[in-house]
Amino acid sequence: MASVILAFDFGLKHIGVAVGQTVTRSASPLTTLTAKNGKPNWSQVASLVRQWRPNQLIVGLPLNMDDSESDMSERARKFAGKLHETTNIEVSLVDERLTSFAARQISADDNHALAASLIAESWLGQI
Repeated sequence: MASVILAFDFGLKHIGVAVGQTVTRSASPLTTLTAKNGKPNWSQVASLVRQWRPNQLIVGLPLNMDDSESDMSERARKFAGKLHETTNIEVSLVDERLTSFAARQISADDNHALAASLIAESWLGQI
């Protein structure tokens, strides 16, 4: 059975969002939410969840190149926890190293949502 996922590229000012599904294991950029110090408008997140009805949420985990965690890793983990708390949907973290860089190489337009789609496709490739 097909499952829908929403993926998030966490950032302090912007949070990219993408939608994906398990049948084709593909994802598409959806939107970019404005955030204040990593906190989005949670009603916008709830609206996306109502609209897309995902079975799974994915959050990119920004690791350093040496696999160590940073302050941004901790912030992304907190965002993932709040996302689970507010939606009651399972949240998985996925290594997102270089996704923002790759997104900028692909397109100058809304690279936050594009990075989220790369995070989604990375997760979909692992299932």
